[in-house]
Amino acid sequence: MRVLMGAQNCGFGPASALVAVSRLLAGHERVFVGDGVSAMFARRNADAFHEIRELPESGERSGLMDELLASCDQVVSVMDADLVVRAVMAGRPALMVDSLFSFWRLTRPLAEIHELCVGLPRRSFAAADEHLSRLSPHERIVAAHLLASHSVVQNFPGVPERMAEFATVLASGTGTGTGPELHLTGSIIDLEGLRTVPRATDPQYELLVNIGGFKNFLLDFDANDGYLRLLRRWIPDLLRDWPRFPRVLVCGGPFGGRRESRVSVAGRRADYRFLPQRELLRQVAGTPHCLLAPGLTALHESMTLGQLPLALHEQHYAHTFTVHRLGHTRFGQLAARFADVLPHHPVPDDDFAGTAALVAAAEQVLADDGRYARFRRTFNDRIERYVSLTQEQRQQGVEELRAELGGAPVSSVLAGIIPRSAR
Repeated sequence: MRVLMGAQNCGFGPASALVAVSRLLAGHERVFVGDGVSAMFARRNADAFHEIRELPESGERSGLMDELLASCDQVVSVMDADLVVRAVMAGRPALMVDSLFSFWRLTRPLAEIHELCVGLPRRSFAAADEHLSRLSPHERIVAAHLLASHSVVQNFPGVPERMAEFATVLASGTGTGTGPELHLTGSIIDLEGLRTVPRATDPQYELLVNIGGFKNFLLDFDANDGYLRLLRRWIPDLLRDWPRFPRVLVCGGPFGGRRESRVSVAGRRADYRFLPQRELLRQVAGTPHCLLAPGLTALHESMTLGQLPLALHEQHYAHTFTVHRLGHTRFGQLAARFADVLPHHPVPDDDFAGTAALVAAAEQVLADDGRYARFRRTFNDRIERYVSLTQEQRQQGVEELRAELGGAPVSSVLAGIIPRSAR
């Protein structure tokens, strides 16, 4: 079976989940299609695919997508709504995989979105795209779930409730375009890689700072990048303030290729690198302490490895959402927040506006030495609380997360949808 695979172009979380799913479908011919940060991640983990097709920026995109869809038997999308719609137009079964199912904010009733999907014109992608144009980006992802053949959703607070709402709407529908079969799962991560990752007895680093892919609809490596510039300013101060961290690994998408570098302060050093996923997992497993951009995929990986990370300040609104929903856990209580520095700087309950507010927060901290001093001091307080945890307290924190985020193994869920063998 030839499987066409793509992921939402928003940080490394969706692409990382796609790589995990792809590795579970090794008995099939797996073709990645995409661009931007998702393609960057796919190329860095090219062994998870048989072929990587990067979309051009020009009008040739539609022609390439039509060609790829015509040659495939199955489509797998991780939160890429357009890929699901294109699969429907091509008459190909689509599996929608979602690690943020409860995150998507609806401004209209789910039943209305369902009716819109039932009436979707099937003559062309352009017609379908126009039909769905009244939906917000979040609602369009929900619509993709309704159009897919199967939906695999990762457990998180609010997910069971949204699944129940889907079931109610689908049961009361018109009987045409009845929607997907929903499947609840636990961690959508590279479980094989996690099981086989060696546990270092002599760690290369004392601290891992994992900022993920960073790029999304607003953030970029050279635009709206105040967070990255703040990180670059703070890391030397981290080395000055924490002698217990003589070797620090700062890892993420912004540090690939020519952006890889090293900084040394007071006889201590920080290496900025972009690692392949399984190499990163090795570092997560073996490094004593970890600061983590609070994305769910990276959090699931740490949890599965038995590591409790400290959440870095939020890059975008999804990080705010995650920390808030897990606020009753030790992970959520420890998390660093821009609210520690700017208590009167609200983060709107909206994906774009909330992310824009966080971009502005980072810029405000950078622009004012007094605010930066508060950032440094409050962050040091968070780190002090984190490194002071006993091993028992860390394990309790991990168990809290497992209780909130656990579910059926994604391998068994996928096996019930797409047999692992190409027979």
